[in-house]
Amino acid sequence: MTSEHGDRLGLVISGSLVEGIEAKLDPSASVEDMAVGRYVTISGEKRRFFGMVTDVSLESSDEGLLLNPPDTSDPVIAGVLKGSGTYGRLHILPLLSLGIADAMDGPKPVKTVPAHFSEVREACQADVELVFGKEDEKRFHIGSPLDMETKVCLNLGEFVKRSNGIFGKSGTGKTYLTCLLLSGILQKSSAVSLVFDMHSEYGWEVTNESGYRAKGLKQLFPSSVAVFALDEESARSRRVSTDFVVRIGYDEVEPEDVQMLRSALNLTEASVQAVYQFARRFGDRRWLAKVLSLQDAKEIEQLTAELNIHESTYRNLRRGLDILRRFPFLVPEASNTSVREILNHLDRGMNVVLEFGRHADFVAYVLVANLLSRRIYAQYRERTERAMGENAPGPRPLVITIEEAHRFLNTEVSQHTIFGTIAREMRKYNVTLLVIDQRPSGIDEEVLSQLGTKICCLLDNEKDIDSVLAGVSGKSELRSILAKLESKQQALIFGHAVPVPVVVRTREYGPGFYGEIGGAGQTKGSTLTQQDIEEMWR
Repeated sequence: MTSEHGDRLGLVISGSLVEGIEAKLDPSASVEDMAVGRYVTISGEKRRFFGMVTDVSLESSDEGLLLNPPDTSDPVIAGVLKGSGTYGRLHILPLLSLGIADAMDGPKPVKTVPAHFSEVREACQADVELVFGKEDEKRFHIGSPLDMETKVCLNLGEFVKRSNGIFGKSGTGKTYLTCLLLSGILQKSSAVSLVFDMHSEYGWEVTNESGYRAKGLKQLFPSSVAVFALDEESARSRRVSTDFVVRIGYDEVEPEDVQMLRSALNLTEASVQAVYQFARRFGDRRWLAKVLSLQDAKEIEQLTAELNIHESTYRNLRRGLDILRRFPFLVPEASNTSVREILNHLDRGMNVVLEFGRHADFVAYVLVANLLSRRIYAQYRERTERAMGENAPGPRPLVITIEEAHRFLNTEVSQHTIFGTIAREMRKYNVTLLVIDQRPSGIDEEVLSQLGTKICCLLDNEKDIDSVLAGVSGKSELRSILAKLESKQQALIFGHAVPVPVVVRTREYGPGFYGEIGGAGQTKGSTLTQQDIEEMWR
């Protein structure tokens, strides 16, 4: 730790370990420069404290001044009143103890508070580096603290050990933030990724609402990323070179896949139970083909009577299954299993982005993502258990990225999806999730509680904010910070991958970033113009 310190802001005047620290702002410090989410240090008698500003208020030592405001147009009067009659007040959430005041011995949990009149200063670059570390083979630069240019790093080794979430209302830049994180995981080789790319944004090119185009993972890491396509025609029209075209056979669809889609297909509970009856009758691999082939009215009547399935139940189920049959990627027999191709690529260290093209609707997305993930997870579980028995290394860690996560992980269906299982088992078989959603309140509370690190852009719905912060220490303070984030390029990060909660101005995802991570054909150090940045995060 260097001896350099940030500018002095004020002195501690009161506080507690539970409620936080109150500091009186010096007259030389402008209250308008104090922003929630800003880091400060407090120099106590025996140790220094690292904390975050969570509230800013205006105070007065004389109630008469508030009842009869003086004429502050006179700069002399204004100067006399500032700091004496009136002053600013900071509420600070202590996060870490940095050790003895002059001999730093590393950050420790806070178990006490600084003494009265301890000096409060802005955190400097050395303080931030001491807490978050410097970028190395495990740590990835995700952004900078507010009003600072130093780097905040995520520990990607810890990040991939548990499932994680990226949340924010529409238009806050979740896609670019996800690209940053996935690029970091690729660059640091922390894990391999399987991305279910609902809107075809992560593979070849990222395009926002205003038409701004940025490079996708395939352009940045051409030798480490494979693009799989569910819609070959869409990929061809966008001039995207695909590595594999995904086809799913009827024999791969199991009753659980249909149960997942009950609401989307408007199926009754009786229709879902009929699926399981057909599967028992015809076998798990033949039931769908057999049911779809039923045409003869007498045969249908005889079969439904034998299985005690009501005629209206059968009609309801058949209407739902006919919706599935209209998907071109769902075929009676698939010559190459997509699961085997995905696993082959993952085993070679290749990251897979599955683009949905024109099939970016809820039914297709849930069907394909759940079906493929269940089979891939089963393979990982088998390999991990075999490796444990043979005392050998397990499979390479896998991160599965899903969008619209509340569709898979809401209270009604999370028990039936492989994603609910993965989130609860916390990398038991070397598989974790990266969930992306604008409605975290729609995700099952138990699943949300299992997410190791949460990266939250602006949320303006009270239920969403409460859901994201449930069970988090310092919830009330973080709530006020989260509600005051800017709509672009800012995020609150907390959880296992960072030692303390941090508000960051997220790293630019553009030419400068391409060069820094070694992107092909980019000039290292090139940067975006301000107009480019505005267009990108629009």
